[in-house]
Amino acid sequence: MVKNSADINPAVNKHETKRKWKIPHTYALLFFVIVFVAALTYVLPAGEFDRVENSATGRIVIEAESFHSVDSNPASIFDIFKSIPIGMENAGYIIFFVFIIGGSFGIIQATGTIETGIGAIVRKVEGKEKLVIPLFMFIFSIAGATMGMAEELLPFYPIAVALAIALKFDSIVGTSLVLLGAGAGFAGAFMNPFTVGIAQGIGELPLYSGMQFRLVMYAVMLTTGVVYVYRYAKKIQKDPKLSYMYEIDSTKDVSLDIQKLGDFTTRHKLVLLIFAAGLILIAIGVSKFGWYITELAAVFLMMGILSGIVGGLGIDKTASEFVKGTAGMAFGALVIGIASGIIVVLQEGRVLDTIVYSLAQLITVLPSSLAAIGMFFVQAVINVFIPSGSGQAAASMPIMIPVADLVGITRQTAVVAFQFGDGILNVFQPTSAYFMAGLALAGIPWDKWVKFCWPLMLIWFGIASIFLFIATMINLGPF
Repeated sequence: MVKNSADINPAVNKHETKRKWKIPHTYALLFFVIVFVAALTYVLPAGEFDRVENSATGRIVIEAESFHSVDSNPASIFDIFKSIPIGMENAGYIIFFVFIIGGSFGIIQATGTIETGIGAIVRKVEGKEKLVIPLFMFIFSIAGATMGMAEELLPFYPIAVALAIALKFDSIVGTSLVLLGAGAGFAGAFMNPFTVGIAQGIGELPLYSGMQFRLVMYAVMLTTGVVYVYRYAKKIQKDPKLSYMYEIDSTKDVSLDIQKLGDFTTRHKLVLLIFAAGLILIAIGVSKFGWYITELAAVFLMMGILSGIVGGLGIDKTASEFVKGTAGMAFGALVIGIASGIIVVLQEGRVLDTIVYSLAQLITVLPSSLAAIGMFFVQAVINVFIPSGSGQAAASMPIMIPVADLVGITRQTAVVAFQFGDGILNVFQPTSAYFMAGLALAGIPWDKWVKFCWPLMLIWFGIASIFLFIATMINLGPF
């Protein structure tokens, strides 16, 4: 009998049969999640909470004790596929916001302002490149901690990536400057109106009470994030092949030869001035006039057009560069829409409230010393399905506040559990629209980010658990 190659050399068979498992393509992964939650609509009992308008805030809130059974509405195969276009329609304002940002930055990048500006920065920090990491992460963390900025920071991803690559780091380090900086600020927020403000309002707590405790939380979250990114940056600076993005980054146009960059001219300075003025306008609009995605998109569009004209591109070139910029956002934009389909299936299947209610009930069986930690993990799970901070606060806090009263922990502790549960996974989970949009802008596949980031997630989860245990022990108040 003639033996095949595997019979002759067992090592060949071992090599061929042992295949390395890899995370599916992002689109495939999200579709699998949609199919899974569709299956849940056949298993979980349908239920809903009554929702009423809060007379003090004018917001629609859940009545915590109103959960009741309703007729089931399991998702059909056709519903699974319908959920994707419906999700895209629901998330359309974010999707088009991403497109406009991509187009506007395509124009700005075509003027040469980014490259020459980065060259000027790199020359100034020559020999001290790693100082960029704590400096930039601190700046973006303040934006997350005080203004709850997430989607609003999307314009900075291409700039940070280009800067990081120019400093001989990689696109993961560049993305971390913005995403993990803002994420640390968001999770440890001390004045975020969209999470802390809303949650404290629902809990009838004084607005921004517990500030000192949260400032310590913020400092610890930011410090651990900076150290984590700094160590990774130091490692890949010594050996670039250790970068998770080594092969992909080598093909990116943002890789710059500093010595060949031109001077930072008056035109470039004017474009930078337009950009800075636009950001100031956004800050004023958000804080004073309640601007959100539509107004911000309009400002970015104005910034792009003005930059193209002032930067010497002309009308036709400005338009063509805008198209090129939006084309690069297609992947991330579609991810946002597909991820939104998950929520569509749960809502239409009438099991979203069931999941929220059931997870909350699990907390009541824990001892009071661990109840807050359990509440944190429940909020983290809820955040997978409701990644919006304000949306999660409105959906879960009317339930979590009575649970806190029942198990003997303070309402302030429940708010801390919520903000940790809402904030940490937003820089990791694929259902977080702004996170996936940020990865798209940076050109980082989700599986590459997971390989880099999962140890930090474990560290942050541990830190959150310690803070919640302390909050329980000291009865963090005022109540």
